Amino acid sequence: MSPLALALALSLHATPQPPKKAPPPPAAKAAAPAEDVTTATRAWNESRIQRLTSEDGWLTLVGLSWLKEGEQTAGSAPNSAVPLPASTPARVGTFTRTGEAVTFQPAPGVTLTRNGLPFTGGALQSDAKGEPDVLKVGSVTFQVIKRGDRLGVRVKDSEAPTRKAFHGIPVYEPSAAWRVQARLEPAAAPHTLAVPNVLGMVEEMPSPGTLVFTVNGKEYRLMPVIEEGANQLFIIFADETNRDTTYGAGRFLSAELPDKDGRVTLDFNRAYNPPCAFTRFATCPLPPRGNRLALRVEAGEKRAGDH
Repeated sequence: MSPLALALALSLHATPQPPKKAPPPPAAKAAAPAEDVTTATRAWNESRIQRLTSEDGWLTLVGLSWLKEGEQTAGSAPNSAVPLPASTPARVGTFTRTGEAVTFQPAPGVTLTRNGLPFTGGALQSDAKGEPDVLKVGSVTFQVIKRGDRLGVRVKDSEAPTRKAFHGIPVYEPSAAWRVQARLEPAAAPHTLAVPNVLGMVEEMPSPGTLVFTVNGKEYRLMPVIEEGANQLFIIFADETNRDTTYGAGRFLSAELPDKDGRVTLDFNRAYNPPCAFTRFATCPLPPRGNRLALRVEAGEKRAGDH
């Protein structure tokens, strides 16, 4: 196990420490009325839950297998190289990896679709360059993902127990005080941020600079990234609540791009858990160096799930 993965595992299973005495809520600049924040936050939470519990949401993720060179069988049989849920045939088909290329051949008598159309075998596109091909058999879907030089098969099942037994996510009460105004200090030149993930890998992602904001008179900084094809800032951060009330490995936050004056609103009421909070089969990014706040951000989603 890599040092990064070990550190993550320890953070997730460490004995929760008693929370420190909560500081007074921060004084937000130009905060909206409390009732508006409450209404907007609850509407956002409802939309978030709808996405999470959808038929292809993160709660349906039930498997991840890394492909080696050559042929590997997929199915519900115990000796399958790519295990699939028990609802699928013992042998669904065979993956063949040749370098960066992957093909799939369905087993005789097995009916599958690719992106909603009948599929009799052939090459599969991974998520490396946009949307991957999605194969489906019954309630189960699977697709090829690329992480570094690794190619894997991500498996989802709309009948997954994690989806069927889901009962929501505890959250902090919405507060206008946690809708904080920040300013973006642009990077002097095109810049990338080293973002680690739970696999022990590090990905260089484009970052526009540093977000600077003040809470209770003290200045804090976070470095956002911009994901490929996105028109928002994406922030992966940790804070002192990770020890007791929020997910141990940190949370995510999205924000609109800065206005013409470089101003950005950070609405921590919308801080949310990464997929790894709900399933061990996700490949979540972790807070980059410098994105660990010496502050209790008592806003947004609390700890949920078993991972």
